[in-house]
Order: sequence, then structure tokens, then C-alpha cells
Amino acid sequence: MLNVLRVHLPSDIPIVGCELTPYVLLRRPDKIVTTEDVPETAPLDGHFLRYRWYRVQSDRKVAVCSIHPSEQAVLQCLGCIKAKIPVAKSYHCSPKCFSDAWQHHRLLHDRAASAVNENGADEEEIFGRYNSSGSGVINASLSSSASSASLANVSAPLYPAAITQRSGGETWIEVGRSKTYTPTADDIAPSPSPRRLIPVDGMAHIDVDARITSSGTFTVLSYNILSDAYASNDLYSYCPSWALSWPYRRQNLLREIVGYRADIICLQEVQSDHYDEFFAPELDKHGYYGLYKRKTNEVLGGNTNIVDGCATFFRRDRFSHVKKYEVEFNKAAQSLTDAMIPTTQKKTALNRLVKDNVALIVVLEAKVNNQLVDNPGKRQLLCVANTHVNVQQDLKDVKLWQVHTLLKGLEKIAASADIPMLVCGDFNSVPGSAPHALLALGKVDQMHPELAVDPLNILRPHSKLVHQLPLVSAYSSFGRTVGLGFDQHKRRLDSATNEPLFTNVTRDFIGTLDYIFYTADSLVVESLLELLDEESLRKDTALPSPEWSSDHIALLAEFRCCKNRSRR
Repeated sequence: MLNVLRVHLPSDIPIVGCELTPYVLLRRPDKIVTTEDVPETAPLDGHFLRYRWYRVQSDRKVAVCSIHPSEQAVLQCLGCIKAKIPVAKSYHCSPKCFSDAWQHHRLLHDRAASAVNENGADEEEIFGRYNSSGSGVINASLSSSASSASLANVSAPLYPAAITQRSGGETWIEVGRSKTYTPTADDIAPSPSPRRLIPVDGMAHIDVDARITSSGTFTVLSYNILSDAYASNDLYSYCPSWALSWPYRRQNLLREIVGYRADIICLQEVQSDHYDEFFAPELDKHGYYGLYKRKTNEVLGGNTNIVDGCATFFRRDRFSHVKKYEVEFNKAAQSLTDAMIPTTQKKTALNRLVKDNVALIVVLEAKVNNQLVDNPGKRQLLCVANTHVNVQQDLKDVKLWQVHTLLKGLEKIAASADIPMLVCGDFNSVPGSAPHALLALGKVDQMHPELAVDPLNILRPHSKLVHQLPLVSAYSSFGRTVGLGFDQHKRRLDSATNEPLFTNVTRDFIGTLDYIFYTADSLVVESLLELLDEESLRKDTALPSPEWSSDHIALLAEFRCCKNRSRR
């Protein structure tokens, strides 16, 4: 009796250039027989195996293993499908998983076959088809997230498209008939389109992959990658479920992040388990060292693994870790209420202020030729702050208070050392908002409308909403640049603030929430990663999409250190 397995290619492994061999089982009373045992030159009981490889295009959710529900399924028993056994029982996470479960699994087939035979059906129609010569025909199919209709396969001859519509909108496209199949670029969804670095003092485009960073410059990436805990099908229903699945998104995000070749990487919405199990080890392979600060867990509670936080990575050959500061806004809220809020109002105040947001501040020391500088007087330090400010739009006072708290902490560091600073992250505040004004202008106009929202009186007196750090938004450099060819980039800027028109694009919102600020007395912007146009992102309705795996876009700036001028 013949059982057929559909081979699912996991979306989190490199696909182009790898070779797949179907793992197919023959159902025999005494043992499990694999494809290696029954080649055409040595048939088994007169039967041998032939192969059909299919690309399956589907918008179904990612299947999970019937034995290990925490694992993604990579094998599906088509015998179960033909026998109309519940589809969930057909999935397995590995050939070993299927083999180990076979003695139990075969009972499902036996029961289904008995039930069908009692109704007069031909058992061979359920478990397999045989051609007139008696040779078994195996349909091995490759399931992927491909959206391309091309049938090109570099390792096998072309065949006419054999397309069969299946239930649930699934389409099978034949791509090969050899024993092995080498997937091509057509078998995966598109990777993010390359984005160029644009020098702010000229229009020569820099190829990110070809650029050689000199010892005097370094690049910084800031990116909210969209935590899997927030990537719900309800919220992002316009994104195909396979493209929204974490196994797919994490690999797409990694390709994009690594492709920028940044010297410093600031990521937001990184789940605790994803940092430990994926980003830290994967980026380590590319020469990065990582530091992480998980959000405090007083509001959400439950599984701490899915709590997200901020992760900062840096190239080990460019920088060395000197010091790490962790800012927990919950602790700051506790101190504030202890000092300012009457006891009778303390619980109400904490309910408003405690939102679990954090900031990670890292002090780095630059290396020259992969070595630290021996002369203490020539050491080059750099302070990098990475944060994710509270998202709730009705808590404008809390957003401003969190930003002000962070800046006060950075001022203390600046007072102790003459050090260039970067402030990166998702501030959940649009250009012109009070938090943005505080960051970019060093103060908030006392007539700013957002100051009217202050039920706890935590923003008073308004004169305290200032700081002395000479911060400038890196992307405002586009707006200050003149010359032929910059018009295209200026059209992607807000004319009032010179900030990008958007860094966050969903079906219900488009606007700028993410920034890279720098101290302009010690750093100069050399180049910026080009901005994207709304039309190109809206072709898939909004973000995330099969091409871009977050609802935010990445920002990247190249800086050069300069001699310190006086603080403002």
C-alpha cells in the first residue's frame, strides 16, 4: 500500500541552491521503506517510484505539527487527505517525527480504509494510484510562499504548467520530475527591494553592499521589526497569513537587516525569546555583539518570553562595549508618584504612568583596525540610546514625560563625559508633536496644544520641559540639502519639519514615528538610506507585506565624528 507525503519547505531556511529529496514512505506490515530503497532499477514487488515536484501557492495559515504543536509542520501525509482524515493529523515537523509516530499514525489510515471499504470504495483510490505497468506514482510537492507564476528551474527540464485547483484556493504548479529538486528564486516570496545610501552633500548613490566604511565614519540602523505578539491576522488582515507568520518574517527581516551592513543596529519590538533564540545567534554569525533590555512586565503579565524590548547590536570589529544603562519608565513613575502625587491619587497615577516601556543606553568605544586605541587621550566613545515610547495616542502626557525622562538621563551622561550621542527608536510621536519638539528643538512651546492633556500635573511647570543636548534629526539633512536630483527625496519629506512623510504604514495610519537623533556638535551626517514612496508600499495595501516584513520602515544614517563645538 502506498502513502504519499507532501514535502513542505520551511520558510526560515536558505532556499536558493539547496537540494530537496522527497521523503516518501511505503506502507508495509514489517517495516518503513524510504525512497532510497525502491529506485526504478530495483523495483519492490514490481513497483518503483516516480516523482512530481509542485510549487503550492496558498494563503493558508502556517501548519503546525500534530505531534509537536510548538513546531512548524514540514511534512504532510497525503494519505490522510485522500482518506479524509482531519487535516491537522496529517502534519509532522520532520521525517523522524513521522517515522516515530508511524505505528500510531498507520492506525488512522487502517480505520479510514476500513470505513471506506465498507461503503464499497476502492482502497487504492485512497492511498495511491498505480499506472498500467504497475509502477507506483509519487506526487511529491514543494510548498512555499512563492507568488511568481514562473516555472523556471535551473536544475530540471521545463514542463508545461500542471495546475490543479484544490479546495481552499490552493494552486499546484508542476516544477520538476527528477528525483531531487533544487528550489529557485521563484519558490520564495520577494525579498525587500534594495535601498541606496544617498550622500547628503552630493547625488552619487552608494551601493550598501559595495561601500567600504572608512575609519572616520560609521552607520546606524533603527528599525521597529513588529513583534510577533502584535502581528495578528485581525490587525493586518491585508497581509497573507504565510507572509505574516514569524518563520517567514524573521528570515526576511534578517536578510534585510544584514543587507544594510550597519555598524550599529537598534531594533525595537524584539521578543525576549526571539532575541535569545534567533537574532542574537544569527547576528553573531555576521560579526555582531548584542545587548538587550526587555520591557518590564507589570501591565501584560503572563508569558515573559513574548514580552518585547529593545535590542542594540554593534560590529565587534568596529566597537567595544564599555557600559550599559537600563531605563525603566515604570521605576521612574514610582519615584515620581512617591514624590509628587498625593497618596489618595497614587493608584490612579500609577495606572496612567506604568506602561512597561524601557530604553537601552549603551556606551561604545571605537576600534581602529579591530584594535582599541592605547592612548587614553585619543579614545573615541559613543553613546547610543535605543527606546520604544508608549503607543497609546490618548496618553500624550505620558509620551512626553517618558521622552523627557530619557533626555534627563542622557544629560547626566553628557555631563560626566564629553561624548557624541545618538538617540534612536520608535517614539510613537509624529513630527510637530510635543515629544518631537522636545527632542528636535530642546524645548516645548508653552502654548503647545498637547500640554493641555496633563491630568496628573506631571508636565508642570512647563518651563522644565527643556534639555541642553544639541540634538538634530538625521533625516532633516535631506531637507537642508540643495542641488539637482534632491527634489525626489524632498518630496518624501514633510515641508514643515523636514522629517520623512512616513515611517509607519498600515491600512489605518500613515505617518512618521521613528527617528535617529544625533548631537550636532560632535557628529555630522554623511549619507542617509533613501526613503520609500507611498505608492510602492501601497501596492500590497499597506505594511507588513510579502516584501516588507514590518509595519515600519528601517532608517539608516552614516555619521562622521567632528571636533566638539560648544553645547547650546
